[in-house]
Amino acid sequence: MSRIGKMPINLPAGVEVTVADGNVVTVKGPKGTLTQALCPKMTIKQDGAVITVERPDDEKENRSLHGLTRSLLHNMVVGVTEGYQKELQINGVGYKAAKQGTTLVLNLGHSHDIRFEEGSVTFDVPNPNTIIVKGISKQEVGQIAAQIREKRPPEPYLGKGVKYADEHIRRKSGKAGK
Repeated sequence: MSRIGKMPINLPAGVEVTVADGNVVTVKGPKGTLTQALCPKMTIKQDGAVITVERPDDEKENRSLHGLTRSLLHNMVVGVTEGYQKELQINGVGYKAAKQGTTLVLNLGHSHDIRFEEGSVTFDVPNPNTIIVKGISKQEVGQIAAQIREKRPPEPYLGKGVKYADEHIRRKSGKAGK
């Protein structure tokens, strides 16, 4: 039995989960609504404020999808109640971020400014060297944060670039000299 898959999901107050045909799950909560189509082989059962995910048999594919389905469902519940956020830090002379209305403007040493529009995620810029990406979907928050980091990934010699707040950059020494 999957250690992750067999764990029940407790629904907090104010969260509604509906399962339609084909395991299309809709989760409504105080922060918003998420809808996702999960694997139709899995059985999603709701008993009051507890949801469990069960698999039909012990085939290898079903064993691997069991934990995945439960994790995706749990991430949706946490997203509509608490939300997700990723913090990015900008290092480098002249590199900075600013927010103009609903647009994130990045100056990362290119000949042009890089712009990201708010959609399902929102941006906070507490200072010019910090960006906080917030949203209810864990996948979208991670994807947008990865796209921002991709514009100028941190380099190992000077450490310049955009990195996650909890990321450690292994530094290289450079030329050895005489």
